[in-house]
This record gives sequence, structure tokens and C-alpha cells, in this order.
Amino acid sequence: MTIVRAVTALHPRRGPMPQGGVLSELLIVLADDTEHRAVPLWLRVSDPKSVWHRLDRPAEDTAMAGGLEDTAARLLHAAGVGVTAVDIEPASEDVPELSSDTMAARVWLATAAGDRHVMVSTEYGLALAAAAGAPVRVADEVMDRLAVPVRGGDVLAPFLPQVAGPQGWPARRRRFEPRNMAFADGLDWWELGGSFLEAGQPHWRDYSCAAADRTAVLAAAVPEPSGFAVLVQTIYADDYRDRTVTLRGQLRATDLASQAGLHMAAGRPATPPGAHLLEGGGSLTGTGSSDWTWHEVTTDVPGNAGVIRFGISLTGRGRVELRNPELTPPWPAAGH
Repeated sequence: MTIVRAVTALHPRRGPMPQGGVLSELLIVLADDTEHRAVPLWLRVSDPKSVWHRLDRPAEDTAMAGGLEDTAARLLHAAGVGVTAVDIEPASEDVPELSSDTMAARVWLATAAGDRHVMVSTEYGLALAAAAGAPVRVADEVMDRLAVPVRGGDVLAPFLPQVAGPQGWPARRRRFEPRNMAFADGLDWWELGGSFLEAGQPHWRDYSCAAADRTAVLAAAVPEPSGFAVLVQTIYADDYRDRTVTLRGQLRATDLASQAGLHMAAGRPATPPGAHLLEGGGSLTGTGSSDWTWHEVTTDVPGNAGVIRFGISLTGRGRVELRNPELTPPWPAAGH
């Protein structure tokens, strides 16, 4: 087992949930200081600030005491039971990343009758470890497979390389190649954005998105939605710089009052994804309805580009569907 240090990012990544409300993913980096490597853990939480304060305060900081984890730690201590370690464990051997859905925490307890353990949520386990001053551990094989090198002592740097989501929230680490292009995993790695999210509380549910049968759907959820919406995937541009890239996909439109289309843009990471996408190249549909039609967008990726964003947009009433998207060339040519 590898003992790790939990370091939290200051801000969560947020996005609307299909059933309403706001989803927050708090980035916690599990750092192996001995081997100078780290792995990101994304926790889905309802109160990111509360979690951040619980995890980042010293264990002996009684001023912050009073939470459930602090109470549990004090009760265990009073009963002669000590929290000796908290292991962060994956649900299977091949999980692609560490998150609330793929991980759990095994809390080890030293009792008069011997060592015992209980399984709790990852969030609760990390908070209990912080309250009790217990080490956090990750299996060596998980670290060997998912951890990345850390240089210069900044363990957040590999996972937040100037990439920001809406309003400066940190974005999840993107790989160089596109992910989930057949929507087999729902909308994983795709994000809903656009100007409607900036229009205030009355409009943050004006658009919705979903995926089924290898097709993604972006639709207006009210008769007169505010602004525009995009369903977008973001990848790092490292393997595509100084190359011409083409995005192809089939679109089907239903009852469009304005316009929808296929888009792609390459540029700076910090640009908001909605505006950035529409500033690039696009292939638009007309108003009304249309059957499945191939659309194509080609763009030159400059040598200083940070990210490539691609996806679909919708302005106003209606619905647009995307299937069979592909980004070519899919991988750098030999010697590039």
C-alpha cells in the first residue's frame, strides 16, 4: 500500500444535473510524495466548501470540530478504538479514473478484540482520516496504473494545467484523444455549457441533454429558452498541433426555431467552452426539421493551441441529435 497525502483544489467543477439541481465535483489529488507522483480523485459532493474545510484543516484543529467525522473520531477514541488507516479502494481492477462512482473507503479500526474494518463513502473516509489524523492509503497497483509524475512540488499542476471550466471552475483532466464518441457511456466526457447558464437562476434549466442508442441529444426544455447551449468535449491539443483536423458527424434536427450545428475550435484553455466553440468553425442546419445528414468541420490547429473543443450547439426552441462523430486524424502521423 502507498501512503498518500490528500490535497484539494480550491474550486469545484460544476454542471447541471439531468434531474435538476447542480452537480459539483471536487478535485482531490492523492499525492505520493516519496515517488513524486499523484492521482486525481473526483468526488461528487453537495457542499464543496464544507468538504474542502474538513479535509484541509490540521487534525488537531479543534476550532473546526463538530462535524460528523469529528464526533465519530472522538467517540471512537473515548471507547478505546483507534482509526489506524483509511484505504481508498476501487470497485474493480480496471476503473478508468478515481471518482465517487468507482471508489469506496475502508476504515481500519484498532479494537481490544483486534483489528476491524468498515466500508464507507470515499468522502466520509477521507474526512474521518483528517479528523483522526490517520494515514490515507492507495493500493500500489492503482498508483502504478493511474498516477502521473509530479515535478516541482505542485501536485495540482498536472491536473489543472490552466484548463478552466465555466466561471473559472477547474475542469476535469482531458486526455489527448477523444473519449466516448459512440456514447456507450452516456454523456461521460461530454459537458453541457452555453450562455443560458449565465442568464441566472430562472434559465439554468432551459436546455437539457441526454444520450441513448449511440446518439446524443441536445434540446430546449422550455418554449422560449435563453441564449444558446452547447454539448461539448474538450481534449488537449498536444497531439494535434500544427495539423489540419476534421470533425464529422451526422445531425438530425426537429422543430428548430433558430439554428443548430456541428462545431470545432482550437485555442486557449481558459476561454469559456460555449463561446469558444461557436467562435471556431461550424456546419449549421436550417430552421425546421431534417433527417440524418452528414456534417463536416475542418480547422487548422495552431502550434500554441492548448485545447480542442468539439460538439453541437442549439439556439432557441427545438432539438438536435448527434451520432457517429469522429475526429480525424485520430492519432499523430508517424514521426510527428
